[in-house]
Amino acid sequence: MKITEIHEKKKNVLSFEIFPPKKDEELKNIDATLEILCDLKPDFISVTFGAGGSSNNNKTIAIAKKIKEVYHVEPVVHLTCLCYDRAEIDEFTKVLKAEGIENILALRGDRNPNVPEKHDFAHASDLITYIKQKHDFCIAGACYPECHPESAGRVEEMRHLKKKVDAGAEVLLSQLFFDNNYFYRFAEDCRIAGIDVPVTPGIMPVINAAQIKRMVTMCGASLPERFEKIILRYGDNKTALFDAGMAYALSQIIDLLANDVDGLHLYTMNNPVVARRICEGIKNLV
Repeated sequence: MKITEIHEKKKNVLSFEIFPPKKDEELKNIDATLEILCDLKPDFISVTFGAGGSSNNNKTIAIAKKIKEVYHVEPVVHLTCLCYDRAEIDEFTKVLKAEGIENILALRGDRNPNVPEKHDFAHASDLITYIKQKHDFCIAGACYPECHPESAGRVEEMRHLKKKVDAGAEVLLSQLFFDNNYFYRFAEDCRIAGIDVPVTPGIMPVINAAQIKRMVTMCGASLPERFEKIILRYGDNKTALFDAGMAYALSQIIDLLANDVDGLHLYTMNNPVVARRICEGIKNLV
């Protein structure tokens, strides 16, 4: 099923993001994570995609296939393009189509000094255009409530996002943020810009101080003062930070649901305990 069809059928669409383990021997451990995550009845699960590698050894596709065939949950495969050419993208889409996978999150991908860039696709909108010309996949796009780190500002951000939607992106999944006001302002900017596809907020619960600081550096999200106080107070106490981080994330999510957002995309970091705690906290709200 295409995720646009899911959005047409229900308001509070719940989705998770996971990433393939880096080591082959850890791949079998993903089953325990998937079993718990899928038992929570998400509407779809997105699987991240790294630069480099071919469709023959791609862990993302293997995990997405298992999500669909074994757990009967709709998968969304991340597909980056900065380090691939048209022929390689053709091969990936051929495999996805053969496996019955209908949904792609089209991304440019982060620059990696260890993986050479190619020149067929400069932006995610280029990838979306190319795929839509040849296939009938449902395409999701990424969006940044506080602007992409390389963006010159909100006006340019909206211009690029509108181009992405005009190219064929049918759903937008947001990068993480820790202040809901940024998301509300961003969602309003989208409507003003004529972007009328579902815009889903992405939430990452904080359970590791070093990890979250690294993620914030990569994606450009800012830390509210009350959030920084949580990290300062509990950053050296793993158990306390987990409880405080989960409480903060739940407060964000409850506020978002009360404001009638299009759905909720949870960055699980492959931690099913996080997903379960969130789902238990909102089970009577959706």
